[in-house]
Amino acid sequence: MADLTRRELIGGAGAAAAAMLVQPDIVHAQPAARAIVFTNTTVVNHDRVQHDVALAVVADAIAAIGSTAQILKQYPNADLYDGRYKALFPGLINCHAHLTATLQRGFNEDFGFPNSMTLPVNPSSLLQGEEAQLMVVVGALEAIRTGTTTFVENAGNIDRYAGALAKTGLRWVFAESIRDSENVPGPLTPDGFAKGVTPTFSQQAREEGMQRISDLFTAWHGKNQGRIRVFPAAALTETSSPELLRAVREFADRHGLGYTIHVNQSIAEYQFMEKFHGLRPAAYLDRHGFLGPRLFAAHARYVDAGEIALLGKTRTIISHQAGMAANRGVNPPIPALREAGCPIALGTDNNTNDVFEVMRIALLMERIRRTDPFPGVRPQPEDILADATDGGAQAVNQQQTIGSLEVGKKADLFVLDTLKPYLQPHGRLVSAVVHGGHPSDIESVMIDGEFVMRHNKVLTMDEGAILRQAAEVSKRIWDKVGPVTIPRLPRP
Repeated sequence: MADLTRRELIGGAGAAAAAMLVQPDIVHAQPAARAIVFTNTTVVNHDRVQHDVALAVVADAIAAIGSTAQILKQYPNADLYDGRYKALFPGLINCHAHLTATLQRGFNEDFGFPNSMTLPVNPSSLLQGEEAQLMVVVGALEAIRTGTTTFVENAGNIDRYAGALAKTGLRWVFAESIRDSENVPGPLTPDGFAKGVTPTFSQQAREEGMQRISDLFTAWHGKNQGRIRVFPAAALTETSSPELLRAVREFADRHGLGYTIHVNQSIAEYQFMEKFHGLRPAAYLDRHGFLGPRLFAAHARYVDAGEIALLGKTRTIISHQAGMAANRGVNPPIPALREAGCPIALGTDNNTNDVFEVMRIALLMERIRRTDPFPGVRPQPEDILADATDGGAQAVNQQQTIGSLEVGKKADLFVLDTLKPYLQPHGRLVSAVVHGGHPSDIESVMIDGEFVMRHNKVLTMDEGAILRQAAEVSKRIWDKVGPVTIPRLPRP
């Protein structure tokens, strides 16, 4: 900081760390280069919290962690970030989201998807020009503000807005989603199931979908200094033929990628699969070679014991959208999935892109599901932080480079201000943050060694202009949709 000398930075609280001779975690000597040093701070991982240390970033990676005195000696010309009363957390990883649903805030949360609230006109049909891109950028802005550094966008035709997302500075996984069903649109309440129509599949749709994946991969995979990756995705079990599942898996295997699908997200889905395929959804995926340790399957809300065993045996990763599951009134069997061997990651799903809040919901929902008595209640906040960081890194197949704050890993992190009445005093910082922290406590976000937000100012986009424009679009659209009557519980 400009108003602090190096003597002041290593004095006071920093002197205690120097006196204790905290050794920096240095792998090899760094060449002379511009560094950013977070001084006198707390470095948080799910399994270790280091107090009163410094963390140095050189280029895109964490170069050293140790006492402030030692790190400043090693990097005498560094850009200094005063970390007193701050904590550095690994950037959160959102493993399942749909940014195009941003416009539907206030409806999908409360009336399902597809929306059961009968509106006179579909709000999305009223978007004009570049307004659809505007909506996904608003979602990306929310992600940055809430501590996300890696984001999986699961959608079809991502090429329409990939360029807008790339400019936000986030680390992206574009999961291009395809289907080949001819007569079952899905999801959740498949028309084919309601009509009793046997599902049929289209080779042309399958080939066109795989071409979309290939084209997006060619155009974007590895771009932005490697911050953008493209994964193949099958949309839904009920809209995927065995041939499509094999094609998606083969593409992922050939290119060393992860891949994803929605699975067991509704009662209608598993009833449909049982009726027309004679198998539950996860069993259908297993029969056709789709399960495995590089698959991250979204939801798993209604898996039965046999499916849990299959998912665990194959080490399939489960992306748990705790907030949306709670909105749907469902508590997925995460404890049983963990115990079967499934790694757990976190996502947001529709409308909101706040993984910070999802951590708290996931913690409470799993405790309710477990009903473990105190003491030793499970899970602990550290377990959920692991899901949001290490678990997410495993899902996006980047566990060697992101997901924790370690020397040599990418500098993807957020800085949290701990001087809050709900965070002080604390005996366990991770617990205090997961139980009581607010996303607004996040003051800076760094991705690949570059600040995308610093001291509460987003640097990669004009936040004020974007939000003003979004507010104007929202008013125009919802004024056209007209007033909506919301059913309420009877009052005594």
